[in-house]
Amino acid sequence: MARGRRERGPGGARGARGDVELLYGIHPVWEALRARRRRLLSLRLRSGPARSELAPLLEAARAAGVQIEEMSAGDFAAGLGEGVNHQGVVLAAGPLPLVDLDGLCAAGLSPRTLVALDQVEDPQNLGAIARVADAAGASGLLLTDRHSPPLSPAVARASAGAIEWLATARVPNLVRALNQLKSRGFWIFGADTEAPESLFALPERVLQGERVVLLGAEGRGLRPGVLAAVDHRVRIPLAGRVASLNVASAAAVVLFELSRRSRPAGAVGPGPGPGH
Repeated sequence: MARGRRERGPGGARGARGDVELLYGIHPVWEALRARRRRLLSLRLRSGPARSELAPLLEAARAAGVQIEEMSAGDFAAGLGEGVNHQGVVLAAGPLPLVDLDGLCAAGLSPRTLVALDQVEDPQNLGAIARVADAAGASGLLLTDRHSPPLSPAVARASAGAIEWLATARVPNLVRALNQLKSRGFWIFGADTEAPESLFALPERVLQGERVVLLGAEGRGLRPGVLAAVDHRVRIPLAGRVASLNVASAAAVVLFELSRRSRPAGAVGPGPGPGH
């Protein structure tokens, strides 16, 4: 069975406890409670001195009707594995639901920015890209059924909870999905180290309207068949001796440059959450 099918909707089978995932860490748990896109089951707290940064988290849990349990250190850590940086907070929840292309196109406000990934398989990279995408104002992610990690608690942790806010679609064929988005008015921007066009020299006329930022795996980049669907291949001019950036760093440069040139003056984000 494909990964995307296992994840689709709150009833999908995930992990040893069926459709229940354990989110850990203050920020992933806080964002899951605020976004309320998952089925929220119970919040576990490790016994110990109260911390001021937990107050808004507990308030969000109560507002969502989530059961709160305070547990001893031994009981609290059960099932988390060794080396998990849980910060004394664990949320039992259902998996994140996926959307179809219609839902992806409807997410957020127009003009929309989506992020599509071509065979980016590392969960830490996916989480870091999700964090950047949300910060830069993107409204959704386009992933493939294969060669893409599940939206696991590790991804939620790496994204600092940003994945909770991004509409995410999985498709069996990335090129077909990109062409469908093009037919709906989206421009496809592909990050490519060999592109003749500099990201910083893009003309204003191509920066208007809906867009998809397409990123490939580190080392391999975008596959030739995927590049054929790109409207604008762009490279990030590099002044150093290393020829490329980490995919999450490249995502940050591209997304924030496009956001900078299209965002209304004075626009700001929602501000920090607990513990910032």
